[in-house]
Amino acid sequence: MSSPSPSVTALAGRRASTTPTLIWTALIVVYLLWGSTYLAIRIAVETLPPLLSAALRFAVAGLILAAVLRLRRGPGALRVDRRQLGSAALVGTLLLAGGNGLVVLAESGPPGVAVPSGIAALLVATVPLLVVLLRSATGDRPPLWTFVGVTLGFVGLILLVLPGGSSAAVPLLGALTVVAAATSWSVGSFLSGRIRMPADPFVATVYEMVAGALVLAVVAAGRGELADFHPASVSTRSWLALGYLMVAGSLVAFTAYVWLLHNAPISLVSTYAYVNPAVAVALGALLVAEPITPQVLLGGAVIVAGVALVVTTERPRGAGSRSGTARVRDRQ
Repeated sequence: MSSPSPSVTALAGRRASTTPTLIWTALIVVYLLWGSTYLAIRIAVETLPPLLSAALRFAVAGLILAAVLRLRRGPGALRVDRRQLGSAALVGTLLLAGGNGLVVLAESGPPGVAVPSGIAALLVATVPLLVVLLRSATGDRPPLWTFVGVTLGFVGLILLVLPGGSSAAVPLLGALTVVAAATSWSVGSFLSGRIRMPADPFVATVYEMVAGALVLAVVAAGRGELADFHPASVSTRSWLALGYLMVAGSLVAFTAYVWLLHNAPISLVSTYAYVNPAVAVALGALLVAEPITPQVLLGGAVIVAGVALVVTTERPRGAGSRSGTARVRDRQ
């Protein structure tokens, strides 16, 4: 998504006053919080209806962000025209309802059917690879090494989801659901840089979250989740996980990410794309004993290597410029 276009002088002034310690603090926040959201989703859907929990998460986070913007900037802070509103609603539907909603569905369900949180994170890591394919389909010509990284990443994807003989094999249907989520997220990310969005990324996020929450709520109602929802039957553990997703995943980490986009090189900020999966796999194994098989290690390592190659070769050509891959945002 396009951010406001500050003058080069103002941007340089902000970067000059930014310390490496502050940049790395923000990076660690993004690494850990976004990497941990996959595990938090798994815990939330233990006793919460999956799509309803996602709708609640984005509705509350969006309203909080809207209230903060209005308090800090005044009554006109959220003003957009119809075209900007429609664009934000479309992107929010693709990113949050399609992208996040399908991940939540894939992580819900009984053992043997649900996708482990670490595997989900590794599959979602293919988003930068899919965006490169979308760019190529519309006439862009990424560097050769970018295509090498894309090929490597998809080889890792195949290795990860190949049927295995053990009980710890990745559920194929769940894996395909996450791949569909990554595709939806990729299309939303791709479009966000090419259609007329609200100029302020925070304002755009408010409308994206509200639109995503509304679509998720409608689909949840169609699935019967509202009728079956009984707050008293939800565990404290799931409520806490949902609160964590609202605050840590959707507000704190996103704010740190937007700040980084204005104060750090995009090649450094983009490293979240291959650090988050490693964090998710480690937390899943340590906290809920998700299995890490040799197949997961091999496939995951190849995917992360492919994404790392794409991110490092997709460096901006000039100051302040951002490539299509660099624009990809991850707010799981």
